[in-house]
Amino acid sequence: MGENAKPKKKLAIVTCMDTRLVNFLSEKLGIAQGDAKVIKNAGNIITEDVIRSLVVAVYLLDVEDIMIVGHTDCGMAAADFEIVKKKMVERGANPNFTPDFEAWLGRMHCEETNVVEGVELLKNHPAFPKDINIDGYIMDIETGDLVKIA
Repeated sequence: MGENAKPKKKLAIVTCMDTRLVNFLSEKLGIAQGDAKVIKNAGNIITEDVIRSLVVAVYLLDVEDIMIVGHTDCGMAAADFEIVKKKMVERGANPNFTPDFEAWLGRMHCEETNVVEGVELLKNHPAFPKDINIDGYIMDIETGDLVKIA
């Protein structure tokens, strides 16, 4: 991979796809284009695909720091998966493609707990060396305050 693909700040951020974070998070963190690899998904859940992307970031893109950034008022903490299933069926899709739909979709009950558990998962994952800094934060979606919680 070319040098231009490597993040200047040697940073990878796992965060939520919430539209309220667009530009707001990068502005708050002082991140400009080219500074960090940003991985977004519904609820900043640490999935196998997030781990795969972070392995690429660490071993091919020289990332040394990983931040997991959750936020207050996250829709995934209040998501009703029965409604999702119902809407899938109404539109002709089959939610039974996986044995545990809730787990697959990424059930989360608390934004803070989700971040703490994500940090612990990565810190204890055999794919990552112990010299990588892995920290967790919660951003107040109203004020932009960023608090380190793990």
